[in-house]
Amino acid sequence: MINKVFKFGGASVKDARSVHNLSVILNKYKNENLVVVVSAMGKTTNALEEILKDAYAKDTVKLKSGLERLKTFHNQIVKEIFNIPKASSVLEQLNELFALLEQNLIKIQLPYVQNYDATVRFGELLSTTILNAYLTENEFNVELLPADKYIITDKRFRSAGIVWPETMARIKALDITNTNNKIFLTQGFIGATVDGIPTTLGREGSDFTAAVFAACLNAKEVWIWKDVPGLLNADPKRFSNTSKIAKISYSEAIELAYYGATIIHPKTIKPLRNSGIKLFVKSFVDPDLPASLIEDLHQAGQNVPSFIVKEQQCLISISARDYSFMDEQLLHKLLGVINQLQIHVNLIQISALSLSFCFDEDQEKLSQLLNALEKDFNVRYNEKLSLFTVRHYNSKIADLLNQHHQVLLEQRSRTTLQLVVPKLHYQLIDSWIKKP
Repeated sequence: MINKVFKFGGASVKDARSVHNLSVILNKYKNENLVVVVSAMGKTTNALEEILKDAYAKDTVKLKSGLERLKTFHNQIVKEIFNIPKASSVLEQLNELFALLEQNLIKIQLPYVQNYDATVRFGELLSTTILNAYLTENEFNVELLPADKYIITDKRFRSAGIVWPETMARIKALDITNTNNKIFLTQGFIGATVDGIPTTLGREGSDFTAAVFAACLNAKEVWIWKDVPGLLNADPKRFSNTSKIAKISYSEAIELAYYGATIIHPKTIKPLRNSGIKLFVKSFVDPDLPASLIEDLHQAGQNVPSFIVKEQQCLISISARDYSFMDEQLLHKLLGVINQLQIHVNLIQISALSLSFCFDEDQEKLSQLLNALEKDFNVRYNEKLSLFTVRHYNSKIADLLNQHHQVLLEQRSRTTLQLVVPKLHYQLIDSWIKKP
C-alpha cells in the first residue's frame, strides 16, 4: 500500500550536497512504501531548451559546448557522491544518455514542439539514473519506474493531457500488495503517448505527475518538497516580506496556481481534490518545520493577500478591420485560433471592438498568431511586460499600485486584482506585502 507520494524539484537535487540531503529525508520514512517523483537537476531543463535552440539554428559549436557543460555538471555530481568503481558505472550510463541526446539533436526532423518534448525529457532521465544508483548504494530498496511507461498522454506536446483510463490501468497494475519499505522512483514532468511518442506535461509538471500517481494508487497524501518554508503569500526570490500560509482550501490553491503561483503546477489540485488526497508543502532545507496544508477547507487562510508575478508577458490587442463587434461568433473564431496554436492565456479582456489578452512570451507562437490574423484583423502587441496579480486585495493596495505604475491593462473581480505593466516596482510592493 502507498500512503505517501513525495515530489522533489530541481532545487532539491541541484548538487551533491542536495542529493545527500534527499537521502537523509527519505531515511526518515524507510519503514514505508513511497512513490518518489523527481525533476531534472538544478536548471537542466533551461539548459536543454537553449541547446535545442542551438540545434535548430544549426550552430554546431554552441550545441556541442552546451552539451559538454551539461555533461560536466552531471558528471561532477556523480564523482562527488560515489566512490571510483561505482562512479565509473554511473558515468557510463550517463554517457549513453548523452550520446542518444546528441544524436537526436544533430538529426532534427520533427516539428519543434515534438522535438522539444523529445529533448527536455533527458533532464529527468539523467537525474533519476543518478538517484537510483545513489539510493541503491545507500541500501534503499528502490525500483525505477520509467514515467513514459505509466504516464500516458495525448499528443498535445509541451502541455499534454493525461489519458486517464490507460494511465490508471498501468499504475494500478504495479505489484505493491506484498511490498514492504520500498521506494518507487520515477520521473516527473514527462510521459508518452500510447504508442511511445515522448511528451511533457508543461513546465513544473512534476507536481502533476505526483498527483496522478497518488490518485491512481489511492494514496492519502502528496508531499511537495521545496526550498521554502511552505506555502508563502509571495515569491521569496522577488520579495523579502513574505508570510507563510498554514492552510488553504483546494479551491484557493487552484486559484493561486492558475494566476501563476510557482509553488504548485495548476493541474495538480484536481486529481487530489477528486480523490480527497491532502497536499503538504514541506521544506527540504529544514524538514522539521511544519508543512503548509492544502485540503478541503472553507475558510482557513483564504483572506490572506497573495502577490503573484509573471514576467516576460506579451500583451495582444485584436480588433476587426471592418469594425465588427466582438460578438459570440467573432470570439468563437479568435479563441479557436488561440486554442489551435496552444497559446495559454494568462489574462483576457473584451470590449465592444477589441479582444486583449496576455501570455508568456513565445516568438514562434506570436509569429504564428500574427500570420493567422493579419488578413482580417488589426493586431497590436507589447512585449517584455509584467502581469501582477493580487489575490484578496483591498482598496489601499489597488490605489497604491495604480499610483506608482503605468498600467496598460487592469482587471478586477471581487477577490482578485490583475495589472499588466511595463515594469514592477518591487521595493514598493515589498513594503505593501508586509502591511497589506
